Amino acid sequence: MSTVHISANKGDFAETVLMPGDPHRSRFIAENYLSDAKLVNDLRGVRGYTGFYKGKRVSVMASGMGQPSMGIYSYELYSFFGVENIIRIGTCGAYPERIKPGDIIIALGACSDSAFAKRYDLPGTFSAIADFGLAKDAYEYCVSKGLRFEVGNVLSSDIFYSEVENAGKWAKMGLLGVEMESYALYCTAASLGKKALAICTVSDAIYDSKLILTPEQRETGLKTMIETALEIAR
Repeated sequence: MSTVHISANKGDFAETVLMPGDPHRSRFIAENYLSDAKLVNDLRGVRGYTGFYKGKRVSVMASGMGQPSMGIYSYELYSFFGVENIIRIGTCGAYPERIKPGDIIIALGACSDSAFAKRYDLPGTFSAIADFGLAKDAYEYCVSKGLRFEVGNVLSSDIFYSEVENAGKWAKMGLLGVEMESYALYCTAASLGKKALAICTVSDAIYDSKLILTPEQRETGLKTMIETALEIAR
């Protein structure tokens, strides 16, 4: 049963889907981490694969960039393809100086400068949070491996090239980093009674533009994030 944005049949996706932003990264994960991986969606070039990781059936599909795109793909996966858990795996910028490029942020909650939650017509501001079970599993895995990581709140922004002074305001509220998708994912999961988590590799530092992952560091950092998500997949 294809949708407007996903050309697949019910049952093609596993109950847990890892969602990087980049379609090339979804192919990389399928080719390097999954056994018996099959391409189950390639509509609009947003590649989706299903295979096995250590005996667990897992899917991986790109979300595209930004909250509108994440909102579309997560909604269709949850609503039409039997998906129960979505784990976003992407990059983010870090706010506090203690967090360095290559560290991992487990987004327990997400703030936003977008109007995404207005669609629910709520009489207030919705606090978008991750599934506690998935977050707990990610935390325990990172501890067991001795990884550099933090757990907390992030900003999902609609604006990539934002003013520097805005970063200081969010950092003052204790936010760990900024990215562009988690709030929409958490809102969608909450509205449909599903589970979601975002795990991000810090690619750069908002407090110092010179601190950015080298290609070699990016490969190592993304590998750690991918493996964390695969290990906690259900």
